[in-house]
Amino acid sequence: MNITVVGTGYVGLVVGACFAENGNTVICVDKDAAKVRALQKGKIPIYEPGLEELVTRNRQEGRLTFTTTLPRAVRSSQVIFIAVGTPEAEDGSADLQHVLGVARDVARAMNGYKVVVDKSTVPVGTAEKVREAIRRETTHPFSVVSNPEFLKQGAAVDDFLRPDRVVIGADDPRGAEVMRELYAPFTRTGAPIMVMDTPSAELCKYAANAMLATRISFMNEVAHVCEQYGANVDEVRRAVASDKRIGAAFLFPGCGYGGSCFPKDVKAILKFSKDKGYAFKILEAVEQVNALQKQLLVGKMQRHFGSLKGKTIGVWGLAFKPRTDDMREAPAITIISALLEQGAKVQAYDPEATDVARKHFGSKVSYARKSYEALVDADALALVTEWNEFREPDFARMRKLMKAPVVFDGRNIYNPQQMKAHGFTYFSIGR
Repeated sequence: MNITVVGTGYVGLVVGACFAENGNTVICVDKDAAKVRALQKGKIPIYEPGLEELVTRNRQEGRLTFTTTLPRAVRSSQVIFIAVGTPEAEDGSADLQHVLGVARDVARAMNGYKVVVDKSTVPVGTAEKVREAIRRETTHPFSVVSNPEFLKQGAAVDDFLRPDRVVIGADDPRGAEVMRELYAPFTRTGAPIMVMDTPSAELCKYAANAMLATRISFMNEVAHVCEQYGANVDEVRRAVASDKRIGAAFLFPGCGYGGSCFPKDVKAILKFSKDKGYAFKILEAVEQVNALQKQLLVGKMQRHFGSLKGKTIGVWGLAFKPRTDDMREAPAITIISALLEQGAKVQAYDPEATDVARKHFGSKVSYARKSYEALVDADALALVTEWNEFREPDFARMRKLMKAPVVFDGRNIYNPQQMKAHGFTYFSIGR
């Protein structure tokens, strides 16, 4: 098929590259001319494993192109994906101005039947708003479809090429059939294509992310109880996860969730539930627990040191999770900000997110080029993001570099007994 993807952010770029990889002809549109020029030269603005190779290969094959010219792209395409940002407004709602603006621009450029797809994460009722915005601008026939993305940062390419499920919200059979045909090659191994009404499809992404966020906050609460009673949250987690009704995913305690999805989507579902007069009490608690959890490591440091003024803290991990450079809502931001406010010096290292961190903290933080550089003369190490390279470090080398062998492990990746044997004063979560 001929496809246009409007927006070359995280979702749009992955969507465009993956559809092109399956033989479709894809035009990615973005109003940022500098960004488009960079993409035309093969420069990828985000770190996502496998994406750069995918973009390069499909550019070279002529299946993937980038432009700032929307009308020409729309006229040459059968399906148009809207993948622009839906930033969080002050009240927690999703700001739809970019989505609706693109919908109007697409409508003005139509030269026949088109399928317009909401790929951005949008609140319930957006498909109807997009439909109305298009209807006001054109007499051409069209279908509006909701097709939420379920892409995990760090594994987005694989998630798209081999999905667990494809959700299609369509209120007319013509649009649904086009989407079935488009996604058929991705679901040959049996992943279901679920066709439903648009409000249900729009709610799917929010419900999934809210459930995962709930599991994380729940396990963090269990970890607090474990600390009060001298229990080990790892043992509790394994026992709970062995229940087939529950499973192991997203049951790891830590220093809070972050990223572009969980925090924003929890706030959004709280807001559009409230708009209908319903208070989503569980998610209110999930959000409160997560906010407190991001402050947990600094609290442990305060109790250990008394005062953090003048202390040098090495930080391993800045991105909100491994295999990405994304720091949106990252626990590292809360932790480092609190350390700086209390007069500590921060020496930070992350394999991919250093440039992003500079935009947040500027020269207030010292940025190490290698992981061990962040430990030089450090009074303590705070481990915030569980990159693989942190899992089996040279503990003897760490002790020699640090002023004091103290580790605050925000992801529970080390064994407490082994850390004691290595001579470290060790703090983790729920153990």
